[in-house]
Amino acid sequence: MSDPETALAEGTTGAGFVALIGAPNAGKSTLLNQLIGQKLAIVTHKAQTTRTRIRGITMEGTSQLVFVDTPGIFAPKRRLDKAMVSAAWGGADDADVTALIVDAKRTRPDHEGFIAILDSLAAAKHPCLLVLNKVDEAPREQLMELAFAANEKVRFADTFMISALNGSGVADLRKRLAEMVPEGPYLYPEDQVADLSQRVLAAEITREKLFLRLHDELPYATTVETEGWTKRKDGSIKIDQVIYVERPGQKGIVLGKGGAAIKEIGQQARKDIEEALGIKAHLFLFVKVRENWADDPERYRMMGLDFPAK
Repeated sequence: MSDPETALAEGTTGAGFVALIGAPNAGKSTLLNQLIGQKLAIVTHKAQTTRTRIRGITMEGTSQLVFVDTPGIFAPKRRLDKAMVSAAWGGADDADVTALIVDAKRTRPDHEGFIAILDSLAAAKHPCLLVLNKVDEAPREQLMELAFAANEKVRFADTFMISALNGSGVADLRKRLAEMVPEGPYLYPEDQVADLSQRVLAAEITREKLFLRLHDELPYATTVETEGWTKRKDGSIKIDQVIYVERPGQKGIVLGKGGAAIKEIGQQARKDIEEALGIKAHLFLFVKVRENWADDPERYRMMGLDFPAK
């Protein structure tokens, strides 16, 4: 495409959806945040923290790229797992371009999960890119083996080697994607960076702080919902959020001794919410027990997931 001003005048703009898929902890959320230039997706060491499809939007030249950060793809066992994997493949099916993100440090060419994803991706009807992440932590020989094995199974349009954490190679990836999306009008206003409500983003930020603060103490079946959003006279926002756990004993873990854990979680979440949304926030957290919430269709609807059969 020509320079942005000429392209806009000629109507030769481009726009499209780019699905970021891969195994849990491949670095998809970290990459999304790098591509957009600000924090949208939560990032933790706990696998499968992304539960729904999060759309981040950025401009690259005359192209608008709408990135879809999907849940990690793995062998599902629970109902919530099945819904997340379904959402991941749904995001890939609906995209104009799919980027397969691979943890180059930990993935081996013969890994069962890696091969299963490649087998499924081989039938894609749109262009795909292979993105080997964490290349600064992997031996060159291992990178070459991964790239060769992947390109043997899937006809990737290109292979990129990046570090989502420090941003190495991300700019080149973004430019290539801008060339690949279809010509057409922009799908969102040029200054919009996310197709995600403020309420949902605020809840996701708090859920990230929960996982970072409590690590393995926190059960996987924990969720956060924003139940109150009240604008005050001074322009600040009062945010009421509920942290749902499945059993009474888990409530104490989240609260911590003398309420220390939830106080720290609230302070960290409020800071990030204010930075992400550009608002002054007053965050109030409550912990409630909701047994078997992972079997409640309403909870899936609120997360943007389909409720699968058991």
